Amino acid sequence: MTSEISFPVEWCRQQFPALSRQHAGQPAVFFDGPAGSQVPVRVIDAISNYLRQHNANHGGVFATSRESDALLDRAHEAMADLFGATDAQSIIFGGNMTTLTFALSRALARTWQAGDEIIVTRLDHDANVSPWVLAALDAGVTVHHLAINASDCTLDLADLRQKLSPRTRLVAVGAASNAVGTINPIPEICRLAHAVGAEVYVDAVHAAPHLLPDVVAWDCDWLVASAYKFFGPHVGILWGRTRRLEELQAYKLRPAPDSLPGKWMTGTQNHECIAGVLAAVEYLADLGRQVGASSADRRQTLRAAYEAIRDYERQLAAYLLNGLARLPDVQVFGIRDLARADERVPTFGIRHAKIPPAELAEQLAERGIFVWHGNFYALPLTSALGLEPEGLVRIGFLHYNTIAEIDRLLAVLGKLPS
Repeated sequence: MTSEISFPVEWCRQQFPALSRQHAGQPAVFFDGPAGSQVPVRVIDAISNYLRQHNANHGGVFATSRESDALLDRAHEAMADLFGATDAQSIIFGGNMTTLTFALSRALARTWQAGDEIIVTRLDHDANVSPWVLAALDAGVTVHHLAINASDCTLDLADLRQKLSPRTRLVAVGAASNAVGTINPIPEICRLAHAVGAEVYVDAVHAAPHLLPDVVAWDCDWLVASAYKFFGPHVGILWGRTRRLEELQAYKLRPAPDSLPGKWMTGTQNHECIAGVLAAVEYLADLGRQVGASSADRRQTLRAAYEAIRDYERQLAAYLLNGLARLPDVQVFGIRDLARADERVPTFGIRHAKIPPAELAEQLAERGIFVWHGNFYALPLTSALGLEPEGLVRIGFLHYNTIAEIDRLLAVLGKLPS
């Protein structure tokens, strides 16, 4: 396991201006990453530089438009590298993951018929549930809800096998839970779904800062993420199989192109923030170089970065879980067994026996420790666990967090009334 010293955490922290923020006379602790990461200075600069030097609409014959289009092409290539896609034209940018999912759900629903079925899960963010449920309602399609194992907040694959049938058209599943950190077995889910002819739509929003997506190895049909979760600005990114993107009818304006990717990128895009997405991917590639990657291939440098991130984040996760185990009033939801570290990302949903989630989050905030409370739009999960309406307190680490910050958290939790 990589130690904190061997991982270049200080180099990483120096890239993020927000991490120098002070609160109540000491450094702020950003354990709010699951709701949106902080961003490197290069992302901020890329957005500013675009607006200063290259701001133009798409498709012009003049200099700034051509510069803008070239930059957008590079962003498509960068995201193809991040997702492991072979075709940069299969990368679609949009407002956010939710908007892209609603758009695709309408397009896919046009191909469904009464009697067809889809499967959503009780572990997912609602952005990978409600768009499909509403589309199914419009199409007269049956919706099945995949159960969870409440003891460790994992998907019940036996229930999936039972619910899959030749009538199944889609399985919508998250790569990792944004509430409790569970990593789902996406390749196995894709294998099971494809065996009955169903497509798989993977929400990789929460996974993307922790796990390198791999649409080829996972063998999914669709994958979506949000750049503001992996150190970029507020932009959504969708990948789909090229054949499916070409053959489906998109909801678009008549003058918009029928070719990829423009067919699916409706309206004028957020060009300056797409420039920021490119910078975010380059930050991750540079991290790969920091940990020893020498390849000129960006995918390989990204792979090195994510391997180092996983090792380091596992250390942080183990340290927190060991500390929380010594606090009898704190309950951790999800996987707690350190031997199963490869089944989770460092996102933890907790409850205190005597302090409601909102009050606990406020007490931590007063001490400069930033966490979220509530259901984090993972309403299917908090409902299944009987945690509504108060939900959980969510502690989420990213690779710029440190053991020293966890010590501050544990010290505060240890002094709370018991």
